[in-house]
Amino acid sequence: MKLFYKPGACSMAAHLILNEAGATFQLEKVDTEAGTTETGASYANTNPRGYVPALQLANGEILTENVAVLQWLSEQLPGFASNDNRASLDRYRQLELLSFLSSELHKAFGPYFSGLEYSDPEKATHARKLNAKIAQFDELLSADSPFLMGDAFSVADAYAFVILNWTNFIGVSLSEWPKTEAYVSRIASRPAAQQTLKEEGLAA
Repeated sequence: MKLFYKPGACSMAAHLILNEAGATFQLEKVDTEAGTTETGASYANTNPRGYVPALQLANGEILTENVAVLQWLSEQLPGFASNDNRASLDRYRQLELLSFLSSELHKAFGPYFSGLEYSDPEKATHARKLNAKIAQFDELLSADSPFLMGDAFSVADAYAFVILNWTNFIGVSLSEWPKTEAYVSRIASRPAAQQTLKEEGLAA
């Protein structure tokens, strides 16, 4: 497999999961503004929409869209949720979490990385929306379980970690949400997370 990624972007969730599973894969960095990969190829040939992630499978097929990539990985790699127990709601609970993370929490960070200039009232509105989504995420965490789906680390945790880690880049403290703050620290301490951050140039 080959993962097309941008350092620190949501593609880091798939990168983290591949490291968690000890999978064999290649990385190819993408300059999404220039539309090229680190090998000089046009990224449009891989994903015409121009954003990451894109996962090239062993048979050459390309899978895009973060939720689809993460769900596919969770069903293909050992140690993660699979299709084996079709009577279980776990697969759909995971999709439920991935959908919330993608359409709500991830989206709330959008204005902070848009490159646009905002007025003070607009900044206050964006901050309120972000705080509300972090608060909603905080409610998903259980005091009795370390991860979103219980005791087992899932692709939803990888995605949540990547999104919440963006607070470090925009100067937002998670101290108002102690459960979330502890959750992020817990995942950051995992060897696979540390490896992924180093491979993307985000940690020494």
